[in-house]
Amino acid sequence: MSTASDLQTPDDIRRLVETFYTAVRPDPQIGHFFTELDWDHHIPRIVSFWSMVLFGDRSYTGDPMTAHQRLHQRIPMERTHFDRWLALWTTTVDQLFSGPKAEEAKDRARTIAAVMAHRVIGG
Repeated sequence: MSTASDLQTPDDIRRLVETFYTAVRPDPQIGHFFTELDWDHHIPRIVSFWSMVLFGDRSYTGDPMTAHQRLHQRIPMERTHFDRWLALWTTTVDQLFSGPKAEEAKDRARTIAAVMAHRVIGG
């Protein structure tokens, strides 16, 4: 059994998101999708997004589907890219946290990856 605590606060989500992107940026499969991001803008938005998803926080505003569809027009995505994103997310959650919210973070990510893949690339 892990001694890691569960996701409980926005600070926990920030730690998860920052650690996740530390793994994503150099990743040979999906890192190239993230090279042009303004990280000072992106990280707080993603923290806000996951705070909404996991804690019901209402501060997030945005349209992640449209953003990913536009990215796909510039840099084509494949199902394997969504699978890799999910694998890195799951590994990061498991490295840092354990408990019901951590499991929910992985479950929600599975759903998000499937919906994004379907809506962005049709698969």
